[in-house]
Amino acid sequence: MTRVDRSGTPPDALDSPDGGRGPDRDREDVTAGSTAPADVRTDEAETLVALRRLSYYLDDLFVVPGTGYRVGLDPLLGLVPGVGDVATSTASAYIVAQAVVLGVPRATLARMLVVLLVDAVVGSLPLVGDAFDAVWKANARNVRLLEARLDTPEEATTDRRYVLVVTVVVTLLLVLVGVGAVLAAWWLLGAGGIV
Repeated sequence: MTRVDRSGTPPDALDSPDGGRGPDRDREDVTAGSTAPADVRTDEAETLVALRRLSYYLDDLFVVPGTGYRVGLDPLLGLVPGVGDVATSTASAYIVAQAVVLGVPRATLARMLVVLLVDAVVGSLPLVGDAFDAVWKANARNVRLLEARLDTPEEATTDRRYVLVVTVVVTLLLVLVGVGAVLAAWWLLGAGGIV
């Protein structure tokens, strides 16, 4: 399968299921060694092309002048209060929904959801979140995860370990935030003479 093009190739070059490599090459990639009918594999390839294009628009559409670094619509639309983050989060969720349709392992879906959750939570912070979106590139990450698991589904155990570690870390962070909030509230009540 073709990987997401990071060279700045416009998405129109990725219109065909073969990523612009040619019709003979496509037939070989899509059907060789597959137990699925060719039309199912072609539908899968077309879905991947559409997801790559969406990821390109959201994460890599523009070059930052003088740097060569690419940003997409995700951090730019995030500057629009309320509407921008909802629109880009919905587009990001679409990538995960398509991963479900394509049948990636549950552990990979969990990992993709963690990437999406981090993007939604941190990305919703004013300005800081938009800068984070420009670096994190959740959509490109999720498309790469999707492609990797479709190519080598046996590596889903790596995803399980990742999800376990992230779950433990997030749980500890939530406990620390909760304890911090209680201590801050206690201090405020003490400073106000209530306690």
